[in-house]
Amino acid sequence: MTVHPAFPANAATAEPLTVRVVDPLALSDELAAAWDRLAAEASEPNPFAERWCLQSALHLLDPERHARLVMVRDGSDGPVIGIMPIALATHYGRLPLRHVTGWAHPNHFHGAPLVRVGFERLFWSILLGWCDAAPWARTLLRVPRLTEDGPLNRALVDVARVRGGEAELVHREERALLDSDLSPAEYWDAAVRAKKRKELRRQANRLAEQGAVRFRRWQAGEAIEPWIDTFLDLEARGWKGRAGSALASHSDTQAWFRAILTGAAAAGRLDMRALDLDEQPLAMLVNFLAPPGGFSFKTAFDEDYARFSPGVLLQQANLDLLEDPTIAWVDSCAAPDHPMIDSVWRERRALVWVNAALSSPGDRLRFAMLTRAERLWRRRKGDAASKTGIEELP
Repeated sequence: MTVHPAFPANAATAEPLTVRVVDPLALSDELAAAWDRLAAEASEPNPFAERWCLQSALHLLDPERHARLVMVRDGSDGPVIGIMPIALATHYGRLPLRHVTGWAHPNHFHGAPLVRVGFERLFWSILLGWCDAAPWARTLLRVPRLTEDGPLNRALVDVARVRGGEAELVHREERALLDSDLSPAEYWDAAVRAKKRKELRRQANRLAEQGAVRFRRWQAGEAIEPWIDTFLDLEARGWKGRAGSALASHSDTQAWFRAILTGAAAAGRLDMRALDLDEQPLAMLVNFLAPPGGFSFKTAFDEDYARFSPGVLLQQANLDLLEDPTIAWVDSCAAPDHPMIDSVWRERRALVWVNAALSSPGDRLRFAMLTRAERLWRRRKGDAASKTGIEELP
């Protein structure tokens, strides 16, 4: 993915709304406050698009500055109705096809832009129209990881149809979700087989024989740095560290993790927990709370104590999120069929990757050819690959 030299660096207007490309590291106090207000009034919550998270990501995880932060607002000084990071791509999978894509780092587990509730269709209309008019934009806008049954995906489909085209679903996946009116104890009993619950009780008892067991939860006002240091060390001592994929394995992801946890704590979004044995953590997890939802961001556990299932025991304690009146559901952010999460969280959330065509005749032709090729690919591969398109190929 590379930056096209013609990518605009200044404002473009689409009366009466204004589309601006803004520098996330040089925001005025007014724009920063508008971004924060938008997060509180968004159609769908997405902590990865909030200022405390995305601002650091664009600074630390996009060193070549591929992405641009696009802001749609009502006039030059009206309320902001939408914010989305986008980038220009020269290839679609292995195909040399220039297009516009929603930007996200692999540690961003949701791709929805922040859009003011009730303005979903207007946001997509303005954004796509702006891309239509831009000489650097080609073929399509690709939006990754939209909630399949959410208002943003529905609005994008509607807007594409009104524009005389389609919003093509090119990839779909399901991941575990916590969404229930049951109490934590009731949910645990319903989700986990009796034999497994008995085994986990035995493991918890055996763990207690090793020393003093304690569950901890970070509290507002408490120093966050020791929690960050401990999590990074715990994760790095496990398989992710050996594979070079731990947050601490790379200076950029480590710096970003430190920045966003500090930001989440300051924004009131952080829920961090630990299971300790004699004051030493055996398992830790990080949740981001963005009412009415939550996102289980990262987990780590001490593999030397794997026989006691410390990660599952901490997940059991984590079920008290069901008692939080401000949180209706929690997205696991886990890969499909994750062995630990899927054994406890019973509900599922579907995410989709969607392509929307731009409007010039050449764009429509390239989009149609790509869509036919992807549909043919899925038919040839059969049901096993029916949820994956050409774009997902290496």
